[in-house]
Amino acid sequence: MASLPLLPTTVVGSYPQPDWLIDRAHLGVPRVRAPTLWRVGANLLEGAQDDATILAIRDMERAGIDVITDGEIRRESYSNRFATALDGVDIEHPGTTMGRTGTASVVPRVVGPIRRRHPVEVRDVEFLRANTDRVIKITIPGPFTMTQQAQDDYYKDEEALALDYAAAVNEEARDLKRAGADIIQLDEPWLQARPDRARRYGVKAINRALAGIAGPTAIHLCFGYANAVKDKPNAYSFLAPLADSTIDQISIEAAQPKLDLGQLKDIAGKQVIVGVLDLSTPRVETADEVAGRIRAALAYVPAGRLSPAPDCGMKYLPRAVAFAKLKALVEGTALVRRSLG
Repeated sequence: MASLPLLPTTVVGSYPQPDWLIDRAHLGVPRVRAPTLWRVGANLLEGAQDDATILAIRDMERAGIDVITDGEIRRESYSNRFATALDGVDIEHPGTTMGRTGTASVVPRVVGPIRRRHPVEVRDVEFLRANTDRVIKITIPGPFTMTQQAQDDYYKDEEALALDYAAAVNEEARDLKRAGADIIQLDEPWLQARPDRARRYGVKAINRALAGIAGPTAIHLCFGYANAVKDKPNAYSFLAPLADSTIDQISIEAAQPKLDLGQLKDIAGKQVIVGVLDLSTPRVETADEVAGRIRAALAYVPAGRLSPAPDCGMKYLPRAVAFAKLKALVEGTALVRRSLG
């Protein structure tokens, strides 16, 4: 992996998909497949997704982001592309679970052993690697979150289900590294939503998912997309236990929830990816605002272990707003770098 500057900037995962590619008016977080979201027919979809992915890559490069993703342009949601590609799940006759907002969600129904039948995101990494010389990161839904987003009609044991999801993630992660990914990130928002279950087996599943994976690994925890969750708590219900995990980097929201940054002391031994862009508003932060948020985090995490980022994925923002916020992120980070000498 190429060397990175002090306070390397990154994105969490998603970037806005163009209006010509996806029906943004109906964006959501589907757990099963949602093919009607795409505006392009199946025979032309892959090429259209490739073109839109290049737009996302170039935006991140032009903004000056140090660690980029493919923008998750090919995904209907952060999790469903991988979760519905596994053996052992029935998406034709789905089940339901209670979502984080207290409403029922349609989800994959587990009817047999969870197994990965083939690579899912390898081409995504190969395409990203071929189209940028920046450090690249790929995201995968984490095993704990996929367990919470499924109706279990087979295992009748959440921990056993999570560990089999973890084994499938591990197989995928190994192939993604071979394909050129510098950083593997697990998306685990449900650790925060169900902390009691997370304390029982969350870290065990995460460690299993990343066992033997060389190079930096990351995990993202959030309170939910800003467009849906307006009122966020100022503290995480599950964070400190991750200090004992094998994860290298922990990504958290801080801007929108006005997080009590004292919590960062609990994970200060890890690389902390701190959210300094509030995605609940189209207002673009000034460089000074971003710099102030970074400096606040530096009171608890040394500069060598801090990486500024947006709070969460940016898929719901207008593309022009997302790009402007990324530029503010880079400019604010530059201010802090200069002040640190």
